[in-house]
Amino acid sequence: MSKLWSKFSQIGSIISICLVFSLSTEASTISKSQQNNPNWQDKSNLKQINRQETLLSNIQKNTDSNKTLITQINRVEELRDIQPTDWSYQALKNLIERYGCIDGFPSHTIHSEITNSPELSSKTYRGAQNISRTEFAAGLNACLNKIERIIANSGDVSQGDVDMLLRLMQEFQSDLAILQGRTDGSQARLQDLEATQFSTTSKLRGEAIFGLSSILSGNDDDRTIFGSRLRLELQTSFKGDDLLFTRLSRSDFSGFESEIGTFQGNLSFAEAEDDDFSLDALYYSFGVGNRLDFIVGATGLEADDIAPTINFLDGDGGSGSISAFGTRNPLYYPPGDAGIGGTYRPLDKIQISAGYIASPANEPSPGNGLFNGAYSALGQITIAPIESLSLAATYVHSFNQSDTETGTNLSNLQSFTSDLFGSEIPTISSSYGLELSWAINNRFVIGGWGGLSKVSNLSTINQPIDRGTQDIWNWSATLALPDLGTEGSLGGIVVGSEPTVTDSSIVNLEEDSDRSLHLEAFYQYQVNDNISITPGVVWITEPDGDIQDADDLVIGIIRTTFSF
Repeated sequence: MSKLWSKFSQIGSIISICLVFSLSTEASTISKSQQNNPNWQDKSNLKQINRQETLLSNIQKNTDSNKTLITQINRVEELRDIQPTDWSYQALKNLIERYGCIDGFPSHTIHSEITNSPELSSKTYRGAQNISRTEFAAGLNACLNKIERIIANSGDVSQGDVDMLLRLMQEFQSDLAILQGRTDGSQARLQDLEATQFSTTSKLRGEAIFGLSSILSGNDDDRTIFGSRLRLELQTSFKGDDLLFTRLSRSDFSGFESEIGTFQGNLSFAEAEDDDFSLDALYYSFGVGNRLDFIVGATGLEADDIAPTINFLDGDGGSGSISAFGTRNPLYYPPGDAGIGGTYRPLDKIQISAGYIASPANEPSPGNGLFNGAYSALGQITIAPIESLSLAATYVHSFNQSDTETGTNLSNLQSFTSDLFGSEIPTISSSYGLELSWAINNRFVIGGWGGLSKVSNLSTINQPIDRGTQDIWNWSATLALPDLGTEGSLGGIVVGSEPTVTDSSIVNLEEDSDRSLHLEAFYQYQVNDNISITPGVVWITEPDGDIQDADDLVIGIIRTTFSF
């Protein structure tokens, strides 16, 4: 009898090992999926952290709490949802009548979770329903306990059952040893993860861009530069559906504008040079109910943080388009610094966004501050009539935030007058945009936009110009080829016209004489989840309307992006 009891105890230990391994494997899988998630600023990452903590907590819970969900079954006929014709009928009958191992669900559970029918019996098996691993462990534990009592009290266990269990134990002995090793390794990795994780509520992400770029053609001598941009981001959630976003940044490449004399062809990762790390963005977003979201920014808040640009090639410099113009409609660029925004979804396929952004909002001197200085108010309606198609209509009203730093010099009126007269001219503008993105299939996405800005000068700053209004147009057509060549890679083509002054009533500041074309092509090769290499070229015909007899501008670049 003692020999039989010893063998049975070994079998129980083996089964327990299998259960623990299956639980540990699920936890390890969740951890790995989080590490490989390339999706930036995804709030669901924070929810996955919470899910992992819940899983670890469930593993540690006492499974006796599950006993309140089941009631003892003495005969298989008491299970009203099991019929003699069912393939599992005979197996259940043996387990119930020989060992009393099967329990049923109580009436209140059936009433509330299955049919809402009070006529259903209080004892059902629910064999087709999914259960958690802890529920399965609780049921198995109860069955083993009952078999142990049978052995201890009477030894009434058939020799055939014992022989079968021993045969299985011998047959899978090597497999069980491997499982034991994997279980120990998984548990060690989980313990290490708990001890070394950066934070239960925060995720640290980083991006480093190295760009080797050259002016291949133009009036200036050919020149090659090597620039970089580095960003560190903290994404913190306190409730699971909110996000505190903090970004530190440094850059040593401000673009070719000063060398080539135009903003056209400006690269997407070019920023004002700052060799020291500085606070680049700080904002907090949160939801109110299921359809309303708010975002409040202290610095670095931009229009695309409030309203989606819906351009597939928008990678904010680190991925996607290699030019600032190809990244998004230029009317999204002027608003920036501190402000507030909101998004309302009256229907699942409609999104209404609105925001107010001022700059510089932190200066108390006259002509500055949140309401007395430069500002932009924006509104956008985004519609997705079908899952693969997105349409947007955008409006931006700005005071002293009209320059996009794309397009011709004349289309950037404030910087143009600053260079020409030594002082920026105050402006007021109204910009209108239409955007489209259509994923024809998983490998072919077309898009585009059109924009009109009406910019008026509010002063002549005692210069030989008159007050008037500029009409500034831009348009683009884009083609994105996801997973081109290899999974995760991206091919892109952009054809359009950067912001150009097509009509002007400002005396001595006429419209641009020529119409330039922006042609761009790139291939983003995804080496792995953390490294991508992007060669590309930007070609500008008739660069800047004020440059007479200028050669076409061609800029080549190889961008390498490291992310973690």
